[in-house]
Amino acid sequence: MQTFVISSDSTCDLYSDYVVQNEIAVVPLRYTMDKDGLLTEHEDSFTEYSQYVDFYAQLRAGGFSRTSMLNHEAHLSHFEKLIAAGAKEIVHVSLSGGLSPTANVAAQAAAEAEQKHPGCKIYPVDSLAATIGQGALVREAVRLRAEGKSAAETASALREMPLHIQYGIIANDLFYLKRGGRVSAVAAAAGTLLKVKPVLSFTQEGKLTVLEKCKGMKKAFASTLARMEKLPPEEDNRMIRIVHTDAEGDAQELARLIEQRWGYRPEISIMGPVIGSHVGPGAVAVIWKTKELRND
Repeated sequence: MQTFVISSDSTCDLYSDYVVQNEIAVVPLRYTMDKDGLLTEHEDSFTEYSQYVDFYAQLRAGGFSRTSMLNHEAHLSHFEKLIAAGAKEIVHVSLSGGLSPTANVAAQAAAEAEQKHPGCKIYPVDSLAATIGQGALVREAVRLRAEGKSAAETASALREMPLHIQYGIIANDLFYLKRGGRVSAVAAAAGTLLKVKPVLSFTQEGKLTVLEKCKGMKKAFASTLARMEKLPPEEDNRMIRIVHTDAEGDAQELARLIEQRWGYRPEISIMGPVIGSHVGPGAVAVIWKTKELRND
């Protein structure tokens, strides 16, 4: 039996086999696909790669995916189910508070669950990011738990980690981010220009910001690699990972360039439907951990 429960919402974008293997408690978000006026509701709980590809195919075909945050009741129900199953301590990693109220709501629900169940302790952690950045914190929690660290020690380490994770998020355009209210209309204007690839990152508050507007994917890759030179990956923890929104070819090319320079082939995964709804198809993103703090 695990010493404590590691928990997250589904925007951590970890594959289902990893979640099961490492006994991670994931509470799924939901999304609604609007296709030709027909609304269908779905859970962010894909188990097959083909499901991810099909989701982005629907967006490319004109579908529009709407998402909603996990409310207080959903978080509370999640925590209480874990407690009912025997959990005494829970480390819960949330989607960035700079993108959604989710992190604050999770913390409030954790406090209520602790009050209702004396002797239980829940440690909420704001990832200040999403997708593979959020997932990186969950992975670190798994590693620390396996090393024998306590829930309190693990939560403390995770809270120190987010601002040491750098991001290079290359959007195909900013149409989806603008439509979801994640970037301003002014910033999104870059996405309307032919072949312009906006490069984004997260601020220290966990909000998205546009760093550069590059003409084509090759220049966007060059810009990202230049940032990696200025803020090099830690030698003892090359936590470099790539995620894409059905852009496998571009993701493999970025991985090749990183391996060529740093001697390390990043793990590649495909982004889940909730964050993917706001990024849109054709995007590629990379994360890496540095000694320096994020200052975008």
